Amino acid sequence: MNEETAVARPSADPPAAASDSPGFSPVALLRACRPRQWLKNALVFAAPAAAGVLTTPRGLLGTVIAFGAFCLAASGAYLLNDAADVEADRRHPRKRRRPVAAGLVTVRLARITGVVLLLLGPALAALSGDWKLPAVVAGYLALTFSYTFWLKHQAVVDLVAVAGCHVVRALAGAVAVDVPVTSWFLVVVSLGSLLLVTGKREAELRASGDSARRALSAYTPSYLAGVRAMSSGAMIVTYCLWALNERHPGPFHAISIVPFVLIVLRHNLLVDRGVGEEPEELVLRDRPLMLFTALLLVPLLVGIYLS
Repeated sequence: MNEETAVARPSADPPAAASDSPGFSPVALLRACRPRQWLKNALVFAAPAAAGVLTTPRGLLGTVIAFGAFCLAASGAYLLNDAADVEADRRHPRKRRRPVAAGLVTVRLARITGVVLLLLGPALAALSGDWKLPAVVAGYLALTFSYTFWLKHQAVVDLVAVAGCHVVRALAGAVAVDVPVTSWFLVVVSLGSLLLVTGKREAELRASGDSARRALSAYTPSYLAGVRAMSSGAMIVTYCLWALNERHPGPFHAISIVPFVLIVLRHNLLVDRGVGEEPEELVLRDRPLMLFTALLLVPLLVGIYLS
């Protein structure tokens, strides 16, 4: 939910609907499902990992089921969203390259596949043996479609709605393995989600310029930068209070504060440079972020599983 600052200019003519009846391409359909976006669903591993249950067969199986269910549900929502916004996407400098907008996948196929995936998501979640996980997946879909058809047009509310989708993913991991969600975990995840979404909006605003959609044009770069600063500061303070809690054995949680702060600072630097429109890809392409993330995970996992 980013990478290099340059944004391709649209050609004089957007992708034509000449592709209204292309031959079936499994690769194009897979791209339309946006597998790179599945990285966001890794949030379902956060609560089970923090609770130390990922090494148990039940904990690992439940988390994998939750991850798969969210991948199916999210891809179904992406396909239906792309089918609904196909004309607008064809006028966008970046979104025009999406398979549906480019005509590589027909609108009809996108809709049919999207509905099938939407049904498969909660069905897979039901394999957890508990009604709570399918209910969380259904709640995620309700929030996603509320955003697609209404909330994304409401300034400020759209930030909270997208951040809420990330928080629901994190809660799903806890539900899947039946572990409690602490207030520390909830606050850090909520603030981190708001930080990512705000950075994405800021990058989109800079890239779209005068052609920004109505809700996006309601923002100013200075406002979004202020929200980023607020989210960053509050998240760092909350994480430090959690990591320095005396109930954590050994120094490992405290050591993780340094890479955590570096991740936040690096992300803000990249957003200021104009990189952030696809935040889920940053950690896959930016080497400093990859390094800082590894340095964060190592002491945390040692502190949770070996101490």
